[in-house]
Amino acid sequence: MTPKLVQDMFFLGLPVAEKILRPILVYAFLIVGLRLAGKRELAQLNPFDLVVLLTLSNTVQNAIIGDDNSVTGGLIGAATLLLINHWVARYLYGHEQIDRLIEGDPDVLIENGVVRRDRLQEELITIAGLASAAHKQGFATLDEVDRAILDPSGTICFFAKRPTPETERHVEILTRLDRMSAQLAALKAG
Repeated sequence: MTPKLVQDMFFLGLPVAEKILRPILVYAFLIVGLRLAGKRELAQLNPFDLVVLLTLSNTVQNAIIGDDNSVTGGLIGAATLLLINHWVARYLYGHEQIDRLIEGDPDVLIENGVVRRDRLQEELITIAGLASAAHKQGFATLDEVDRAILDPSGTICFFAKRPTPETERHVEILTRLDRMSAQLAALKAG
């Protein structure tokens, strides 16, 4: 290896303190930005959201590494991001109110079988998107859903109406089988 190659790969072009501070500032900005963007950005991605998230990472790259393209600088930046995320997660684990402030509260999208269109509009989720998420969890239609909650992580949890159509069919089949068994027993006895 040439001395220039070693210099470019391993010697920092910026002070270590700046290499640590830059990722912390970008991390804080992205946490706030994603919080303001809404829960939908986290899990209910459409192609446009995916493009935004991918280009967002490229956009903040220079803010994190500055004018330094060294391996050492990249490792310091990556280690700083991992450490700050670890510390934030540990801190929030013991501070539920602050965690809720950062992550937000769950949002009820369907209540007692009624779609709350105002909540869908607030979270920018279409009826088709909600139905698609319900299909992935085994519901044929939204009519089978009693309650749907959008978690702060962006996941939508669906709860079936009771009893479900499958349960009703199962009970009906068992009732018919019992009647048929009774009729067979009566035929054998008579």
